Amino acid sequence: MRVAIIGQQDFGKATMEAFLKRGDDVAAVFCAPEKGRPDPLRLAAEAAGVKVYQFPKLTDPEAIEAMKAANVQIGVMAFVTQFVPQALCDIPPFGTIQFHPSLLPLHRGASSMSWAIILGRKETGFSIFRPTDGLDEGPVILMKSVPIEDEDTMGMVYFGKIFPMGVAALVEAADMVVAGKGPAIAQYEPNAGYEGIIREAESHINWASHVDITFNLIRGCNPAPGAWTTVDGKKLFLFEATKRIARTFSEVKGKKIGQVVAQNGSSLVIHGQGGFIEVHRARLDGGKKIPAAETGIAIGTILGA
Repeated sequence: MRVAIIGQQDFGKATMEAFLKRGDDVAAVFCAPEKGRPDPLRLAAEAAGVKVYQFPKLTDPEAIEAMKAANVQIGVMAFVTQFVPQALCDIPPFGTIQFHPSLLPLHRGASSMSWAIILGRKETGFSIFRPTDGLDEGPVILMKSVPIEDEDTMGMVYFGKIFPMGVAALVEAADMVVAGKGPAIAQYEPNAGYEGIIREAESHINWASHVDITFNLIRGCNPAPGAWTTVDGKKLFLFEATKRIARTFSEVKGKKIGQVVAQNGSSLVIHGQGGFIEVHRARLDGGKKIPAAETGIAIGTILGA
């Protein structure tokens, strides 16, 4: 088939390469202008001789004309951060399909995987759907689920489970649509939910919250943006961690909420509401990720004070 890829970064790159590997014709790639590091999708597309467009806005008339000129059968959206108007999606004769890493209509929005973990869900997945001008609201073509294990981080769920399955599913869904076999199942709105992007306020640790909540927050923000607390007026980001529930009063007697109560090898143990968080890797603001015990934080320090 003749395809246009709309996306960016490693997921967009892997999706383009999956179509090329099968012998499909990727006629055009639309990716966002770069603000920092080179986009892997752009680099791979240029190396493969694929025409690349980087419009500031995909609503620009030039973007619409570029999609028309590509003369593709189907558009494939793979990790898209720009708004893609319906006018552009409707240009290919078989329309456009989009990947979203949640079981729609649950967790619409850009931080869907993080929220699934933060809220303690045991399952998530991804949906391939028909994009509309409503965010993640179009009819679903294909959906697959993956388990969230007790200590899975967002990185583990995405890179280890959803990423490889999602690339394969975009190819599968494109085949279905072009063959005229792709369903369009309306999302069940009573189950719908939207959450905003995980930023500084959402990733801030409140040590008075139960350790179950704190642990899920750390997992859901690992590797980015990192759940954080403060020490000596500086941000401290926590990454790899485990939790232990307190079973008796004697375990927590004399300990303060947010207090670093022990060092365990290269880890630090922090007392939270209802138990303990053992942090294995951390990063002081402006520094690199290191074993938590190497941050120089003394036993007895109260974090977030």
